[in-house]
Amino acid sequence: MAFILGSGSPRRLELLAQLGVVPDAVRPPDIDETPLARELPRAYCTRVTREKVSAVPAEADDVVLCADTTVALGRRILGKPADAGQAAEFLLALAGRRHQVITAVALRRGDKLWQRSVVSQVKMKRLSDAELNAYLASNDWQGKAGGYGIQGPAGAFIPWISGSFTGIVGLPLAETANMLQAAGCKLYKEAAA
Repeated sequence: MAFILGSGSPRRLELLAQLGVVPDAVRPPDIDETPLARELPRAYCTRVTREKVSAVPAEADDVVLCADTTVALGRRILGKPADAGQAAEFLLALAGRRHQVITAVALRRGDKLWQRSVVSQVKMKRLSDAELNAYLASNDWQGKAGGYGIQGPAGAFIPWISGSFTGIVGLPLAETANMLQAAGCKLYKEAAA
């Protein structure tokens, strides 16, 4: 049995390492992540994750893990910004308001599929022009849903959360650990002597 991470996210690799899990292979799937017309954020995140885990090539006994993180402002899905202008638009829309961060996780072993989604509430403070411009110049927004990562410099913009911190980062560890164990994966492997 091999463990395959279907994600190119360095944050997901770091979070898995906290569980003592190191993938045997990393195979980010190439799927269309465009939201469907009138698709709600949680349904979108769940669908994309299911499509990702199905798209990763694996042997019958391999375990494949995929996840997707989406920032939702009401019914609006804020994915990864295309450029600094879109990142600024997202951050200005989130500033001074609460929003949801949804991370869906899917685990496949053979024809069995485990799937969970975790919804966390996040409040972002109002941003001054100087804060916004400095953050955009840091390029930390690149590749991050909603244009920010709570584990980086934008953590200073977040005075309050309710939910899973690791879910907001990109992989809810409690739920992921339970799914991995259900699929027969050992956590916290002992170091080789």
